[in-house]
Amino acid sequence: MSEPLVVISARLLAGLKPAVERGGFDVALAWELTDAERARARCLFHVGETRLTPEFLEGLPNLGLIAVVSAGYEGVDVPWCRARGIEVTYAGGVNADDVADHAMGLLLASSRDMHEHDRAIREGRWRMEDRMAPQPSLTGRKLGIVGLGYIGRAIAQRAEPFKLQVAWWGPRPKESPWPRAESLLALAQASDILMVACPGGPATEGLVSREVIEAVGPDGIIVNVARGSVIDEDALIAALKDGRLRRAALDVFQTEPTPAERWTDVPHTLLTPHRAGGTTEGVPNMVGLALENIRQFLAGRPVISPVP
Repeated sequence: MSEPLVVISARLLAGLKPAVERGGFDVALAWELTDAERARARCLFHVGETRLTPEFLEGLPNLGLIAVVSAGYEGVDVPWCRARGIEVTYAGGVNADDVADHAMGLLLASSRDMHEHDRAIREGRWRMEDRMAPQPSLTGRKLGIVGLGYIGRAIAQRAEPFKLQVAWWGPRPKESPWPRAESLLALAQASDILMVACPGGPATEGLVSREVIEAVGPDGIIVNVARGSVIDEDALIAALKDGRLRRAALDVFQTEPTPAERWTDVPHTLLTPHRAGGTTEGVPNMVGLALENIRQFLAGRPVISPVP
């Protein structure tokens, strides 16, 4: 077979083609492949939220590795791939600190309405009497974390210096200094703040349901740095409009980019465009790990970070 080809499989990653080429690989874009290139394709350079269909993968007869550049890999059917001899790697934990920093930033800004106060000043609506309008303190509040993986743990570690009381829930018990709730609903009922940091994919779709949102309550805050699919977004919007939830701070959405008009009349929201892990350190580290996995695979050596 001719020289192996690395295929960038998602348009989101197209701008990284020069970086992959600098890694010493022959590179092509999935939406521009010729039949000859399909036969040469040995590795995919992929981002986890983009779904890879069996039809697409079956069209790459010599594919051996999917190197996911992100921590999430819900767009890849890992058992299907491995049953066909295709290994899957990911970047678990590489940008966990960056995502946790962003999550805490969302919480701090949202809990004190910093973004709304900024807007008030810029629009000439600063009234001196507003300084005395009380806002809840974070000190002593109960923080519930959905998912205690790399990101969940990093959030919990950051929350303790803010004197937040941390608890968590996930489907499997883990050794942890923080208590695990009996259920997600129990966690929501006991929390002033619900921080969502679990994996995406079919297993967690709609996990934060209307019932869970209402359990957080009219004085509560929900922060999501996981995947937009984890939260029932329609139920979240309805709860914010009706005053059944105090605040929401979101970095991820059901559809991305999320339509601007969807949020025009939704009060008390802080929105960022899926940038939690996109730091000057995190992105090169994730790309570097994916490229090293490709390098090891093509050399016939074990990959570094296979999906568990």
